[in-house]
Amino acid sequence: MKRLALFTVLFTALSYAGATAQVRQTQKKMTQQPRMKVEIWSDMVCPFCYMGKHRFEKALAQFAHRDDIEVTWHSFQLYPGMKKISTKENAYQYLARVKGISLEQSKQMHASVVQMAQSDGLQYNFDKTTVANSYNAHRLLQMAKKHGLGSEAEEHLFKAYFTDGKDIDDIPTLTAIGVAIGLDKAAVEKMLHGTEFAAEVAADLKEADQIGISGVPFFVLDRKYAVSGAQPVDTFVASLQRAHTGWQQKK
Repeated sequence: MKRLALFTVLFTALSYAGATAQVRQTQKKMTQQPRMKVEIWSDMVCPFCYMGKHRFEKALAQFAHRDDIEVTWHSFQLYPGMKKISTKENAYQYLARVKGISLEQSKQMHASVVQMAQSDGLQYNFDKTTVANSYNAHRLLQMAKKHGLGSEAEEHLFKAYFTDGKDIDDIPTLTAIGVAIGLDKAAVEKMLHGTEFAAEVAADLKEADQIGISGVPFFVLDRKYAVSGAQPVDTFVASLQRAHTGWQQKK
């Protein structure tokens, strides 16, 4: 009886282990299933990129085959040559200075953008923004992508710049964002004080130039279809459907 009981226990344990291994193997296969890639070039200081992100995400949430989609964020700099500003300026002041217009004119030019953002549920506080070069923010994005946190990094960086008035070229600020999305603090600080992920940023910028991207946001679906700008949600849904149909046909 003891031998039978021991055999039963061993058989049960082995059966459980086998079942567990089978589940893990199935899960692994599921995660390895090919997915249609959507690549997005954007810049954290681009107001239309933030709107475009939210509109695309709303479209993706409505898309029946959203589990087939893999989103990859790419770096793009609208103002790569921007220098450190000794006296911090907000977006109103910066535009007035570089365009040679009055502060009131600058505010009027931003007003429609603020209204558009509000319609998307976003709050733009241009009076609080700290104009800064986005290069280091893009290096943080590249680091986040390596850990599968690209979308989270983009969201936090957009909000930090447009809503919270944070300096996204400031190492402590970027470190705090990295920690908030789940990255290791020491690793983020080391990266920001060095040159890590500079090559990845440069590769994204080079590819954007090769493709002919001159403005962002820019969406590339399955390397066949392109959508430029913060398009309406319905446009994104239709683009996803068209690209996905073609993607399924070639599987």
